[in-house]
Amino acid sequence: MQILPEHLINAINAATENKQPLRIRGGGSKDFYGNSQALQHASLLDTSTWQGVVDYEPSELVITARAGTPLVELEKLLHDHGQMLAFEPPYFSASATLGGCVATGLSGPRRAYTGAVRDYVLGTQLLDGQGSILSFGGRVMKNVAGYDVSRLMTGAMGTLGVLLEISLKVLPKPAADRTLCFQASTPEAMAIMRRCATEPLPVSATCFHDDQLYVRLSGAESAVQTAHARLGGDEIKDKDDFWESVRNHTHLFFQEGSAAGKALWRLSIKPTTPPLSLPGKQLIEWGGALRWLVTDEDADAAVIRTHAADAGGHATLFHGDKTTIPVFHPLSPALLKIHQRLKQQFDPAGILNPQRMYTEF
Repeated sequence: MQILPEHLINAINAATENKQPLRIRGGGSKDFYGNSQALQHASLLDTSTWQGVVDYEPSELVITARAGTPLVELEKLLHDHGQMLAFEPPYFSASATLGGCVATGLSGPRRAYTGAVRDYVLGTQLLDGQGSILSFGGRVMKNVAGYDVSRLMTGAMGTLGVLLEISLKVLPKPAADRTLCFQASTPEAMAIMRRCATEPLPVSATCFHDDQLYVRLSGAESAVQTAHARLGGDEIKDKDDFWESVRNHTHLFFQEGSAAGKALWRLSIKPTTPPLSLPGKQLIEWGGALRWLVTDEDADAAVIRTHAADAGGHATLFHGDKTTIPVFHPLSPALLKIHQRLKQQFDPAGILNPQRMYTEF
């Protein structure tokens, strides 16, 4: 017999009746992300107690768990069976949950080489803004007709529904991995990253900062050894600690970006884009497709976003003063209309994380 989250259903029904906005929160590890100040007067809807693994058969490479399940517990279970979440979701704190991972849609260092969160979401169960339980997708990989609503929920920041259960595809952990370090200028580093993208090398992450390029190789031991011989570079010993610092933003670069008076921008652009001429410090991931920028808080946001748009991408204000600057890249009128129609369909009363993404809905 299915167990229903009655406390969540009742909370949504009461909020709809009273026209009271709700701030959906799991572990709170990503409270800073998005237009969080827009929800200061919203009532808290805590999903952290709705947790637990619902179904996991390692041989099928699929796991289904409730949204409040701590990521650390989920990844430990997968690790014990030699498997992993291939997109390396960032935690930012030990309280991170599966629901927050999917709702924010954030991926870690491996994303450019194995795929993003949404590429691994097979199915979701959620509560819409009217307290109804909706299910989309399933627990198997297959082609289906119609809209892929499960992946639509990935990165929706809880504005379309309260995630209850998520089914994810998982992958086996690589047999071997090593991280190479190169002393390089920005153009030299970009050239090496382009080579990594065009040659059949088992690259699983890249990171460039302060004239140091790090390239992680993952796969069969023989493939890793061969790739190391072809690329050169010095192997580092503290590789796990390094990638964890990039993944969870404990690296000194990110710590500076969250300091007072500073802003941390996330620019997602074409990987072939030449070095960007922007004031501040940069850290480059994903073979050039992700450019992190630490700059002064009063830097011109329009200039930063123009650079991102010209490079075929967008810029997000990750940390900084969000009271006057939109966090996410402004939408075109056509895209904004689509977002508003989706919001109206899933949350007609507008109570679920209103304005967490955009002030228009």
